[in-house]
Amino acid sequence: MAVEELQCIIKRCQILEEQDFKEEDFGLFQLAGQRCIDEGHIDQLLEIIQNEKNKVIVKNMGWNLIGPVVRSLLSNEKEDDKRKCHFLLLDLLVKLCNPKELLLGLLELIEEPSGKQISQIILLLLQPLQTVIQKLRNNKAYSVGLALSTLWSQLALLPVPYSKEQIQADDYGLCQCCKALIEFTKPFVEHVIDNKENSVENEKLKDEILKFCLKSLKCPLLTAQFLEQSEEAGDDPLKCFASEIIGFLSAIGYPFPKMIFNHGRKKKTWDYLEFEEEEDKQLSDSMASLAYLVFVQGISIDQLPMVLSPSYLLQFNMGHIEVLLQRTEESVFSKGLDLLENGLLRIEDNSLLHQYLEIKSFLTVPQKTHNKWFTGPQLISLLDLVLFLPEGAETDLLQNSDRIMASLNLLRYLVIKDNEKDNQTGLWTELEKIENNFLKPLHTGLNMSKAHYEAEIKNSQEVQKSKDHCSLNIGREEIPNMPPEMQLKVLHSALFTFDLIESVLARVEELIETKTKSTSEENMG
Repeated sequence: MAVEELQCIIKRCQILEEQDFKEEDFGLFQLAGQRCIDEGHIDQLLEIIQNEKNKVIVKNMGWNLIGPVVRSLLSNEKEDDKRKCHFLLLDLLVKLCNPKELLLGLLELIEEPSGKQISQIILLLLQPLQTVIQKLRNNKAYSVGLALSTLWSQLALLPVPYSKEQIQADDYGLCQCCKALIEFTKPFVEHVIDNKENSVENEKLKDEILKFCLKSLKCPLLTAQFLEQSEEAGDDPLKCFASEIIGFLSAIGYPFPKMIFNHGRKKKTWDYLEFEEEEDKQLSDSMASLAYLVFVQGISIDQLPMVLSPSYLLQFNMGHIEVLLQRTEESVFSKGLDLLENGLLRIEDNSLLHQYLEIKSFLTVPQKTHNKWFTGPQLISLLDLVLFLPEGAETDLLQNSDRIMASLNLLRYLVIKDNEKDNQTGLWTELEKIENNFLKPLHTGLNMSKAHYEAEIKNSQEVQKSKDHCSLNIGREEIPNMPPEMQLKVLHSALFTFDLIESVLARVEELIETKTKSTSEENMG
């Protein structure tokens, strides 16, 4: 019935001129076409659309069927053959329909969904959207800007994965969308590169790509966590996205030195874009994100002029550090600390001139240890990640020695700086939990480890007397055929590490006892 109804509408429209189509005709065509899709008459619908006699009708009215086709693809699990027919129908509509109407229809569809369907529809429609924009003859830059803005607005609604496990799972599809969005944007970047005549239209296209890159630096890249440097960069889709975005900036004439060194000067040098006050605030976030990606993550750092001194780089980065430290999100705040550490590690001790204290950011940045992440519940939530042994007393202390020493030194610092009566950090409220989860298991682990290595030393000394070679257990790894004298050096080195940990542990416990005893005496007095 739906097919006959559609054919009847088409037959009536075939005798009309294009300009004589009425709004009623568009509505009836859409309803009948949607019923054909809903009832599964895709083959018949394909025949109607492919019929040369219906070319003008499909060109003007067919775009109304994009929505029903896409919703049908998203809502139903179909057999492969039926899905192929749906995709064929989608491709035909993109090929045959008016590109201007198609563009608006596709963007409306992208704006509709929420939650996990956002990524599904973006991944489904990016290729058709790119094809449609390429077909447009006029205002291509405007269309690219509209598409990128719409896509970014939807992408910004997706939660940014935080851990390695979340990145790999990619439940909301953000990582897949970032990768697909790069492929979507590449042809337009290449168009800017290939057209060197600097026409008005080409300059507009360059501006739209620049705006998209700046937005991407803020979201998702400002809050994104990246995998450890030791891991393969190819395994981190968000870092790959960052590399591509920075590459786009260079390709269209804005390499990162030009971007971040220009921003923040007293006289604005962003002559290529006009920014409103709110956009300028967003620009500061984007530039801070860019500075972090370059200096901490090392993306495109080879573009940095080698003549720049470490003190100049620190001075220039302090503004970006301040922007990052003003944010309350832990992921952003930690980027500020990383960027600050990166700058300070480049500086030799006692090499900064006193004139730097006249620069506002050199005074304001240190005052950010007052941030809420360093007090109360926020700090405790971070300490829970640090002051614990992964496997309790059974933890391989030698393997984790650097981490354990860092944790102990942090705890020692907090105990020294914060009194039980003030409890600004919240540490003293959680002291019992810290003792049970970290200090006591560490004591037990040290005793077990020292006993094990002392036994290994005794065994190695006996082997040395017999002039034999044997295997040695270091932590949980067996190292075979090591000469006895080398074994003894390794074993004594391990014992020295345990003694070092034990000495810091004893100092921490001594400080805790002193502070709690002092508080008790004050209360009694």
